[in-house]
Amino acid sequence: MKLTKTAVLAAALALSCATITLNAAPANALTLFDIFRGKKKEPVREELPGVTTGAALPGAETKQAAKPLPRVTGPRYYTYKADGLKRVAIEKLADPVVTSSITVDIPAAGDSGVRAAFANVNVRTTPDAAKAVETFYATQKKLVWIDGTGINEKAKSAIAVLADAASVGLDPWDYAVKIPSDSFDSVDLNKRYDELATFEIALSSAVATYVQDAVRGRIDPNRISGYHDFKRKDVNIVAALKNVAMSSNIKGYLESRSPAGGDFQALKAELARLKAESSAEDRVVIADGTLLKPGQSNPELANIVKGIVKHGSDALKTEHSLTIAGYRDTPEYTPELVSLVEAFQKENGLKPDGVVGKASIRKMVGGDSAADKIAKLEVALEQARWLPVDLGARHVFINQPAFQVYYYEDGQEKFSMRTVVGSKSNQTYFFEDRIQTVEVNPYWGVPQSIIINEMLPKLRNDPNYLDRMGYEVAVGGRAVPSSSVNWYGSTSGVSVRQPPSGDNALGELKILFPNSHAIYMHDTPSKSFFKKDMRALSHGCVRLAEPRKMAAAVLGVTEADIGKEIAGGRNKGISVKADIPIYVAYFTAWPNKDGAVEYFDDVYGRDDYMRKAFAATQKARQAQS
Repeated sequence: MKLTKTAVLAAALALSCATITLNAAPANALTLFDIFRGKKKEPVREELPGVTTGAALPGAETKQAAKPLPRVTGPRYYTYKADGLKRVAIEKLADPVVTSSITVDIPAAGDSGVRAAFANVNVRTTPDAAKAVETFYATQKKLVWIDGTGINEKAKSAIAVLADAASVGLDPWDYAVKIPSDSFDSVDLNKRYDELATFEIALSSAVATYVQDAVRGRIDPNRISGYHDFKRKDVNIVAALKNVAMSSNIKGYLESRSPAGGDFQALKAELARLKAESSAEDRVVIADGTLLKPGQSNPELANIVKGIVKHGSDALKTEHSLTIAGYRDTPEYTPELVSLVEAFQKENGLKPDGVVGKASIRKMVGGDSAADKIAKLEVALEQARWLPVDLGARHVFINQPAFQVYYYEDGQEKFSMRTVVGSKSNQTYFFEDRIQTVEVNPYWGVPQSIIINEMLPKLRNDPNYLDRMGYEVAVGGRAVPSSSVNWYGSTSGVSVRQPPSGDNALGELKILFPNSHAIYMHDTPSKSFFKKDMRALSHGCVRLAEPRKMAAAVLGVTEADIGKEIAGGRNKGISVKADIPIYVAYFTAWPNKDGAVEYFDDVYGRDDYMRKAFAATQKARQAQS
């Protein structure tokens, strides 16, 4: 069956953002036996890098077609590997040259007592913290946490901050330290020396770990999956220990290590609010899998109406007061109730079609439970630490689970718009970059993943397919007809692109921020996708509902200016002069422009992998020495 151009484009409009090399199959050659049998020799064609041009030899297609077609697969998720603990090699403090310069106000201690005490220390901590503690104490002339025969006030302040680590999304057990008792046997001072020396090193190790975690997070994002792409922040924890030793406000210093930005603080405040709620949740429950369409009946309708009454605005309930007052828990979905549902959907930014599905039910039940929200906030607080402390006064922020992109100037959100992001099988990455170019009337360079996964099966049956569809094909940079390429060979040297047109998969323009994942923002002819509530529908790139608006914003021009460039009809790249960072992010909990935290479905299931990473980290850090 021949495919129409419209059908082909509909299948290819979702963009892929991955490339792969497919190994070439050996080209069939004419053998001596073939010549004896009178088989005609194929015309000689020039061999080009990456593929063999020329039609497949007669009889070869059937043989080769029997082999499984190649497939391009996306990145994978990993089993998280947390760093194990390392013993702090503090024996160097037992050196007389070092210990003679350390002030320890313990009666009758003497150098020998101090040397003996530190020689017996056995503290295990994270590798970075262990190295920092060793470096710090190699030159530190005075103990930080001990005065006389006990711990000092600075130690007590530090312990209080570490114990409250959960308030900023960290795990207090990662920084737990055994505190020496106030009473001790004055006869056996050596035992007290050992106890205090161990506490000194253990608390410094815990503080070093806390500072590093507070700045960059406990989890290495690149160990979660190939979809995460971040350079972990460098944290100078030796300098942090020196600051701690000199600080007169240890509480303030440690608390200042967590991000100070408004988004992080909003997440932190929301976490505190939810944890403070002591009353049992009064939630509306609607059965899983409920799907109600106009004209149908469903016993869950009573719960649906309850959900609207509980979570709808006063204005909505006033406007539909007669419908609400007259409802008697019946299952019939009447036109009046359809109007009520449509009004509720519109109020919540959903498609007002009267169909009660997953997205509508989420709003009707009030979203996640408190426990679910807390879990999402803990993940969000961790992930927020991967981003820069300052996102930039002017920046673009894409939140994939929200299916939205936000444009900021002067630190304020100027506008937002709907997006379409990658499907679960073609996920959009989580990374940051800089916007560089707006390209009008763009070519669509078809990624290898689409060539191999979607076009290759058609091309093996119909080598003229791309020629007929108006695509341009090149091998090794040289333009060739689609029909001349051996589609049973490697496609690594083959490039395919779609010229600018009304049918082009990228629409009128694309906005580039060059990255190794070939992800960018762009227009699309498939405008109907923006009406859907769940918009994880592309092959990975980000489609914009209002591309001209975004292009005008990053270029600092008007939408009319963008329209004139497009109307010119020619392909043109326009450099973005301003330094505009873009964050292609993934947060299932994130504050809106008013500071209120909103919650979203975990469309890719990434929060689950984060929680597994938390568990693996906890297990590694709390392993017995």
